[in-house]
Amino acid sequence: MQRISTFLFTITLIVATTLSGTAESAGQSFGAIAYSPQTGAMGWSYDFGNQRQAERRALSGCAKRARDCRVAIWFSNGCGAVAVGSSGWGSGWGGDRNRAEYEAMGSCAKNSYGCRVVRWQCSGAR
Repeated sequence: MQRISTFLFTITLIVATTLSGTAESAGQSFGAIAYSPQTGAMGWSYDFGNQRQAERRALSGCAKRARDCRVAIWFSNGCGAVAVGSSGWGSGWGGDRNRAEYEAMGSCAKNSYGCRVVRWQCSGAR
């Protein structure tokens, strides 16, 4: 009887852990911004189920106009932004558009002058 009880407890624990992980990921909404430093081309995505899908979509959009695209920023249930200056660029993320832009400007200012936000995007609850 004790073996059956232990077995049922173990199964219940496994099911509960699996379901709680599924519930958490169900609330995630991913986005990304891809950027080409050479041409300034961009691609972006929002409201994807995982980071990989969001990055692929952003890179795909950017790759239509440039060959050197890279993921500049990815984010989940928040916002991302890219800022470009005279000799460099930066990216940042935050819980809302203003914070993402602020972080991108700070990142850009470490490498360049005259930075300005050229793209922002949000995904999921903000």
